[in-house]
Amino acid sequence: TGVVPFVALLLLQRRPVAGRALLVTGSGCPGHGLCRSNVQEQTRRQVAVLNATAQELFSLYLKCQGEPFSSESDKLCNPAGIFFPAFRVNRTSERKEVMVAMYKLFAFLNASLGNITRDQEELNPTAKELLERLHNTTKTTRGLISNLTCLLCKNYNIFQVDVRYGDSSKGKSAFKKKQQGCQVLRKYVQVIGQAARVLLPHLSPS
Repeated sequence: TGVVPFVALLLLQRRPVAGRALLVTGSGCPGHGLCRSNVQEQTRRQVAVLNATAQELFSLYLKCQGEPFSSESDKLCNPAGIFFPAFRVNRTSERKEVMVAMYKLFAFLNASLGNITRDQEELNPTAKELLERLHNTTKTTRGLISNLTCLLCKNYNIFQVDVRYGDSSKGKSAFKKKQQGCQVLRKYVQVIGQAARVLLPHLSPS
């Protein structure tokens, strides 16, 4: 797996750390000169793509896990028992606060997708469509994180955000791996729509 700019994705970390933004002053922010001229529009498109494809990814994931997940998804995929980054910002929140919350959300998601993809390559190696969708979602998420990193650096001089990650699924049973994946993806479906509604107005052309 790759490394998100400035923050290593600690896929195996079992004692998550609290998320907080580290503020810096002066010219210590690296890489902000690498922002593309259309970074805001690109970020808008990436969020829109993730929002548009989240439900399809979840549905395909359930189909590929077989029973009892196909028929008992409401019970087995209930995300109440798993950690997922709190998303308390709204359209009236400050733009900086929204960007930091987005970074924490998508960095967590990227790490979780790494776990889920690894497990599905092991458990469902012939599920080509699912694996392709997982890889494409991961690719889009990594591009989004790169753009959010750039915007945080360029606009607010924030060059590091500590992110809390969920438990790795390594060493768990096949059933638990499937369940953890469907819990994370169910929560992702619930949150990505809210994230899109909150973020997109902040990225509208001036």
